[in-house]
Amino acid sequence: MPKQVPNLRARNFNEVALGYTAEQAQAEANRCIQCPKHSCIDGCPVEIDIPGFIKAIRDDDMPEAVRIMKDKNSLPGICGRVCPQETQCEAACSLAKKGAPIAIGRLERYVADWERANVKSAGSPIVQPAPTSKRVAVVGSGPASLTAAADLAKLGHSVTIFEALHVAGGVLMYGIPEFRLPKDIVQAEVGYVVSLGIELELDTVVGKTVTVDELLSNGYQAVFLGPGAGAPMFLNIPGENLNGIYSANEFLTRVNLMKAYRFSEYDTPVKVGKRVAVIGGGNVAMDSARCALRLGADEVYIIYRRSEVEMPARREEVENAMEEGIQFKLLTNPKSCIGDESGQVKALELYEMELGEPDDSGRRRPIPKPGTEYIFDIDVVVVALGTRPNPIIPSTTKDLETTRWGTILTDEVTGKTSKLGVWCGGDMATGAATVISAMGAGKRAATNIDEYLEA
Repeated sequence: MPKQVPNLRARNFNEVALGYTAEQAQAEANRCIQCPKHSCIDGCPVEIDIPGFIKAIRDDDMPEAVRIMKDKNSLPGICGRVCPQETQCEAACSLAKKGAPIAIGRLERYVADWERANVKSAGSPIVQPAPTSKRVAVVGSGPASLTAAADLAKLGHSVTIFEALHVAGGVLMYGIPEFRLPKDIVQAEVGYVVSLGIELELDTVVGKTVTVDELLSNGYQAVFLGPGAGAPMFLNIPGENLNGIYSANEFLTRVNLMKAYRFSEYDTPVKVGKRVAVIGGGNVAMDSARCALRLGADEVYIIYRRSEVEMPARREEVENAMEEGIQFKLLTNPKSCIGDESGQVKALELYEMELGEPDDSGRRRPIPKPGTEYIFDIDVVVVALGTRPNPIIPSTTKDLETTRWGTILTDEVTGKTSKLGVWCGGDMATGAATVISAMGAGKRAATNIDEYLEA
């Protein structure tokens, strides 16, 4: 897929990948052999009819491609950009056995972008189903919640989404940068979900503004919990409370949702020094590092305790970061943060690591190498080690069991929790995971909620 050249994109927040032209999409669709096994569908957490929409592209029937896509996926423009297709549907593609798989994600994005550019000819208007008179409260408006809400609305249930922030979209809005997922695309797809007849209540913190039990007492027959996992994790090393040290949550929320990248058009300051260190090796770390570069940092370093092979970030995002000039200090870990007399971070004490035997994650365990400590000058640090659920909902909801990690105990197949009438999906159930896995959880829960309501 065409994309901005590295030296230009490293200093702007415009989308990096530029999308397929019609000719490129046709050429890629023509590579699909329409194999009888349809193994690509098995690799898709939301079970999109992948051969069907690709054939429609090949036949130049774009309204049909849109119809097939949105039959299973209400957020194709988002999935086409941030879903890790390379480990899911594309990994299952028959062509992947001997060469390059079909670029399913890029074709999905092409269909979604075509629909947005051709609204009048994109397909039939939304047909509202017969109402069931059953009411469902959906907590949060990230990918799991949007998917569950859309599927339930398509089944005729009355759905209300309760979002804590002032804008819907959850992590899609506050966590993923504009250059990877433009916010107008997120809002367009939120708009589609709302157009299914869903009511959206913003600035409503479930667990504080209203509790789950109050929702169940006030006319909702079912509640789906999909608030995400927005509480940051920290290093727990000396000096971590110095000024100039951000959690990735705060840093990305300021940059993305609060529009710090458009200061002073938006009055949200964010301090970015000349030398920035980002601790971590996932997609959030890559996003943070690439944002820091675009905000004016001269040097940005990824500090990661394992090797490049073990990095959990998508390969595409690692390559983009490298192309843009992000520097990688691998097999390296912080020991302490060092500040100046004013309380501002000025350096990290780092030490080298080596890899031992695999741990519970299947990756080789990093082991400190004695005597390798050294001082690394830095003036801003972003800690991107992952997230955990906020405890506000479990702490205010009786009979709702949690795991030792703070996630809500949830049946993986049905989404049921320990509390009757309450389901859960996404990061609140599993811990931090992918957008598409959250969507799959929302879809499974919606199916089970419908069965419960119609019983």
